[in-house]
Amino acid sequence: MMEEDMENGRSYQERPRTFSTIRSKSSIPLVFRLLMRINPRALIILSLLVFSGVLYVGASTSPIVVFVFCICTLSLFFSLYLTKWVLAKDEGPPEMSEISDAIRDGAEGFFRTQYGTISKMACILAFVILGIYLFRTTTPQQEASGLGRATSAYITVASFLLGALCSGIAGFVGMWVSVRANVRVSSAARRSAREALQIAVRAGGFSAIVVVCMAVFGVAILYSTFYVWLGVDSPGSMKVTDLPLLLVGYGFGASFVALFAQLGGGIYTKAADVGADLVGKVEQGIPEDDPRNPAVIADLVGDNVGDCAARGADLFESIAAEIISAMILGGTMAQRCKIEALFVIADPSGFILFPLVVHSFDLVVSSVGILSIRGTRDPGLISPIEDPMSIMQKGYSITIMLAVLTFGVSTRWLLYTEQAPSAWLNFALCGLVGIITAYAFVWISKYYTDYKHEPVRLLALSSSTGHGTNIIAGVSLGMESTALPVLVISVAIISAYWLGQTSGLVDESGNPTGGLFGTAVATMGMLSTAGYVLTMDMFGPIADNAGGIVEMSQQPESVREITDVLDAVGNTTKATTKGFAIGSAALASFLLFSAYMDEVASFAQIPFKEVDIAVPEIFVGGLLGSMLIFLFSAWACSAVGKTAQEVVNEVRRQFIERPGIMDYKEKPDYGRCVAIVASASLREMIRPGALAIISPMAVGVIFRILGHSTGQPLLGAKVVASLLMFATVAGILMALFLNTAGGAWDNAKKYIETGALGGKGSESHKAAVTGDTVGDPFKDTAGPSLHVLIKMLATITLVMAPIFL
Repeated sequence: MMEEDMENGRSYQERPRTFSTIRSKSSIPLVFRLLMRINPRALIILSLLVFSGVLYVGASTSPIVVFVFCICTLSLFFSLYLTKWVLAKDEGPPEMSEISDAIRDGAEGFFRTQYGTISKMACILAFVILGIYLFRTTTPQQEASGLGRATSAYITVASFLLGALCSGIAGFVGMWVSVRANVRVSSAARRSAREALQIAVRAGGFSAIVVVCMAVFGVAILYSTFYVWLGVDSPGSMKVTDLPLLLVGYGFGASFVALFAQLGGGIYTKAADVGADLVGKVEQGIPEDDPRNPAVIADLVGDNVGDCAARGADLFESIAAEIISAMILGGTMAQRCKIEALFVIADPSGFILFPLVVHSFDLVVSSVGILSIRGTRDPGLISPIEDPMSIMQKGYSITIMLAVLTFGVSTRWLLYTEQAPSAWLNFALCGLVGIITAYAFVWISKYYTDYKHEPVRLLALSSSTGHGTNIIAGVSLGMESTALPVLVISVAIISAYWLGQTSGLVDESGNPTGGLFGTAVATMGMLSTAGYVLTMDMFGPIADNAGGIVEMSQQPESVREITDVLDAVGNTTKATTKGFAIGSAALASFLLFSAYMDEVASFAQIPFKEVDIAVPEIFVGGLLGSMLIFLFSAWACSAVGKTAQEVVNEVRRQFIERPGIMDYKEKPDYGRCVAIVASASLREMIRPGALAIISPMAVGVIFRILGHSTGQPLLGAKVVASLLMFATVAGILMALFLNTAGGAWDNAKKYIETGALGGKGSESHKAAVTGDTVGDPFKDTAGPSLHVLIKMLATITLVMAPIFL
């Protein structure tokens, strides 16, 4: 066929393009395939029965839980509306659909293989956790409530597996919508920039609402089930204030899956991107996403598995970890203040369930923010391209204003107590501190990564004097960008702690006890707009994919201009979400660290309130924690480099062996690059992931043995606390540096591609491409993985605390 076309003077460019199918079997998860076989009426009846059962369990627990279930259910219906609205849009001409199909096949095929590998590792770890809990000692509280070792073990393992499952589903939802929305955004860009923006935002909104909904639903169902099953608060059973500690396994399961999803997806997307850019842009001088580049489909597939699926799992894990840590601290504070014993009006479940209510309102306010972004009234009207960032900022401002109001309502409803009548107002102010912190993080990230501001323009200017000066400027920008976020986090933690301490809540001895809960409330405030922030994040890869489809299907330049603007804004929104994620990770880790110290104290029956780094062993633990961050980042970046080398060699081979590719006379083998990147990323994600899981356990056990031989019973737990503390601090700084430097390099390149400093193909552009290549593993592999690593270290130490004593 190819020979006949060439004889007749036709190129494959003039023929309908077809792309090799990459998947070999259905990539729809087994659960969904089984549900699709059920009769629709039977499925509706089954759903009603399940919902009724859930409501019954919720009603048996607390009216607050029923409220949470109702809001989550309504939000799921809203997400279905968004899905229907997006999928009703047209897919454009056949060449667009064919490219989109190839991207979808590759993304879903890799997702199936990747999560198959992760699920096997999760099952192995579940057996390890089961073994540890079956042979560990029990706390006095568990003995008093009759909760034996076996019950505790099965509860922790079930929580871990449910958290892992929900995290996987969150990732699947993120990827599912992105691979279907990309082509619809491409098609809409032929008509209107505003319509393309609206489709991308609503598609991202669907994923965001489902992710937040699942995080809240999962924790609420676990809490209610354990409450009813264990007969909480009945005579001789567990107290409600101790119940949240049983949920820690859920957070660990979510972190475990998110870490490997982020690593595998990040390695995939950036190896393909680096390989495509180095050979395509630098060596061959062809545009980004050009159909002649053999790695272009792998690059577009990577946007979905690395940015959408992995970020969905990442934010799910962030919200789950924050909810659980705040519930633990709320229960601890209620217990110390004797709220349950002294006051009828002050129900301790209000302090415990407060995080679930906050995120229920998050679903409502984020939905309003998503709907506030509308298309043009006249679809046929050709209007000038508006700034998509300013449009989304307006939506974010609406979401924040509503979040402030709903947060105040939540604190008055659930945190009012006669013991301290004005405490709720202090906690409302803590929430306001968190909301302001979130806005500050979004603004700081935007300032350092948007090419409308000076830092990125100076970085672009440095490209005019060569590759070396571009790298130097990018590294210095990344280092500088750590200062403002750290100052903001510091002010937020101290302000929230002080507001909590002065709330009027005191323990039996008259000592203030609300400080840590104040920081927990601030963390909730920061994440009270998580749904809309995740929407902005999901917008980025959808817009990026849309630009690739437009370029590959060779649409008019005016269409590509629209998708280029959306893509550049998408880079900024992704960078702001990463800043938001690392800020919330810092606050959540601080809370989990406190919960870890409380759990160790309850197991050991010895007070554990401080960690003295002047003790040599504990100082060594801190060094090991800092080293862990650098070694993990090095291995993650190295994995991208190794995989990218394979891609570069393959793309060079195809250009040499198929010289007709550059003249559109021969077609590249896209499937070969996809296969190389998929297998390599799955292989390379194991080493850094295993390092993160094994290190804290190995350090804790080794120093436990050392402590036993030297008469220091808490040495293992203290060294692990030091490791956790130093790893959190180093991880925050490293993640800020990597995320911001990578995003700035990418947008400096985008700025030059708008025509500045010589435009595409100039020497400045080539230097900027080099900087972007260096920044790719920074911002999309190592940086985002550190968000998850920080929180996973905190949850794994909580779950594994018994083996350190």
